[in-house]
Parts: sequence; structure tokens; C-alpha cells
Amino acid sequence: MYVIELALKLNPLPLSVERKELNDAKSLYKQIYGCMEKGHPRLLEITCEKVEEKKITVLTTEILAVQIYEKTAASGGSKRPGFSFEA
Repeated sequence: MYVIELALKLNPLPLSVERKELNDAKSLYKQIYGCMEKGHPRLLEITCEKVEEKKITVLTTEILAVQIYEKTAASGGSKRPGFSFEA
């Protein structure tokens, strides 16, 4: 399972979606990256693979960062990669 995580302006919590296949995760990552690179205001709809009716729409100019990482069973209680803050 692969996680694509978005950090948004003025939002303390990241948004994340999961993809089963690495190629699907990379494709979504590249799509988000491309939207960020262009810099034009645009709505990006992201859907859930598991629950088809579950969707989120993000204004691409509000995305600060995007990351992709593999979700492993061993990382249950440990710190996630990137974007996490330890108090």
C-alpha cells in the first residue's frame, strides 16, 4: 500500500490517500506535482480506490508539498516519513 500525502496552506493536518499499486501512486503524485508546477488555480478531485463514492477536491494553489511513501505494517506506532511534527 502506498500513501500520497498533501500538506496544505493554513491546515495543520495533512490530507492523504492510498493506492494499492506503486504505478497508480506514482501517477497520482505526478499529476499533483504537475498542478503545483503550473501554479494556476485549478480544482483537483482525488478519489478513493476502496470506497468509490469517497472523493475530495483540493484547490491546487493551496498545496504546499506532496510526498509518496510505502505504508508498512511495521510502522504501526512509529513516526511517519516527512511532514510530521514531534512535540
